[in-house]
Amino acid sequence: MLSTFKYPKFEYVRPPEIAEERDGHYPIVIVGAGPVGLAAAIDLAQQGQRVLLLDNDDTVSIGSRGVCYAKRALEVLDRLGCGEEMVAKGVSWNVGRTFFREEEVFSFDLCPQPDHHRPGMINLQQYYLEDYLVKRARQLPNLEIRFKNNVIGVTPAAEQATLRVETPDGAYTLSTDWLVVADGARSPIRHMLGLDIEGKVFYDRFLIADVVMKAEYPTERWFWFDPPFHPNQSVLLHRQADNVWRIDFQLGWQADPEEEKKPENVIPRIKAMLGGNGNEDREFELEWVSVYTFQCRRMNRFNHGRVLFVGDAAHQVSPFGARGANSGIQDTDNLMWKLKLVIDGKAPASLLDSYSEERVFAADENIMNSTRSTDFITPKSTVSKTFRNAVLGLAEHYPFARALVNSGRLSVPSFLTESCLNTPDGEPFAGNMVPGAPLDDAPVDGGEAGQPWLLLALGNRFQLLYYVTDAAALDPATIDALHGLNQGAIPIEPIVVAARGAAPGGLRTLIDAKDRVRERYDLEPGTAYLVRPDQHVAARWRTFDPAKVRAALARATCNA
Repeated sequence: MLSTFKYPKFEYVRPPEIAEERDGHYPIVIVGAGPVGLAAAIDLAQQGQRVLLLDNDDTVSIGSRGVCYAKRALEVLDRLGCGEEMVAKGVSWNVGRTFFREEEVFSFDLCPQPDHHRPGMINLQQYYLEDYLVKRARQLPNLEIRFKNNVIGVTPAAEQATLRVETPDGAYTLSTDWLVVADGARSPIRHMLGLDIEGKVFYDRFLIADVVMKAEYPTERWFWFDPPFHPNQSVLLHRQADNVWRIDFQLGWQADPEEEKKPENVIPRIKAMLGGNGNEDREFELEWVSVYTFQCRRMNRFNHGRVLFVGDAAHQVSPFGARGANSGIQDTDNLMWKLKLVIDGKAPASLLDSYSEERVFAADENIMNSTRSTDFITPKSTVSKTFRNAVLGLAEHYPFARALVNSGRLSVPSFLTESCLNTPDGEPFAGNMVPGAPLDDAPVDGGEAGQPWLLLALGNRFQLLYYVTDAAALDPATIDALHGLNQGAIPIEPIVVAARGAAPGGLRTLIDAKDRVRERYDLEPGTAYLVRPDQHVAARWRTFDPAKVRAALARATCNA
């Protein structure tokens, strides 16, 4: 039990398949009620889809586990209905500092631009995120969660998958048109199906200590290489909610995990760390202790017929860079709009291939950055360690060396520039909002329900952003053409972005309150952006042409 958090106990309910002695069928079954499985279920349910979510436990994760949630994940969680709770409870930060022995050698700012809704990162114990997601899920009438329902068998077929599920009342069978697997890094379902996962295991161990204490350290990420309180190893410090501090101590591969977790071995390490900052007598309480190893690996592909893998079930990275849960949440954001279109018969099943292609690309980016971070943090040879220490020694004084310091390249969204769903530019644009890019946020006036931020105003659907200087001056032909985008099997909502005025004819208008939208998207009068439901750029033009927009939509949904 934790002193700062009371674990909920979710009720087990006897499944109707057992009570009525029958098999069941559900359009979509999701396995795993961690952050990724819950995000997937909520996303689909918000789109009106009936979803069944199965989990083998009856509470949230034990211990803080994942603690860092990046700006992009927070923007997705905003659309799922619990971003505000996360940020309100969590500890927001943008600045990270790196120390070599006793000297600061490097710092970074995750959000150097002004006027963004969400911070670069928040720290919050994973059990809070799961608790918020469960509460949100229970608000959706078409989403059923079954706790203490353990999947013990999966049989895939061409048109569906069949599951055998064990419960306290016995086993039952159900079938599903689509199975989404979010059952974690060890993924029993992946093993049941004999599917591959390849990569690198790192032979090092780290001790996690969650410590309750009142401390005056800034709300920043601090990382030490070879500090005097833990020589020849590294240490990471993060502040979390409830005055809980996460401290990671590198141990080395030879350390005995069970011995290292004992309080009589953990407490002296923490006292040595605090003593090094003039806090020898500071009182603290151990909240949770664990020892972990890590690996960087992924499946060759994430979609296998009617079975789709997301999160740690599909790919794993080291914890340096906070790329685990953040990338898993982005998996679901990429997959769920595509799956809904396929289920509704509005897109071919080949659209799901693009899920695997895009998220494999993102996973490879994460694995590359995570591997490089881990190699820098835990050098495996004398030569590597000498190089690493030389870089750290130079970084305090020389900018070129700072670029080589790697205490964890932190999670950022992938730019899907090579995606087959993009329509290439036909005219020159400046800036970062290329086809495939995740959208930049910016302040606006007149957003949906008065939301003062661009990404909150957009939501989860295909939209066309059309820029003019004065929205009130739109001509009738353009108004009709914009309204016409809402017709068809896959509607596109037109949104006018303007420096001033309100568009006639009932068109939604967003006023570029601080000129940030124009600046970040390189907008000129007449510029149009087609935006995907997961808030990536699908296409852009200097002149609005409805035929080109529809062709780009067809390409973005594999209907071309």
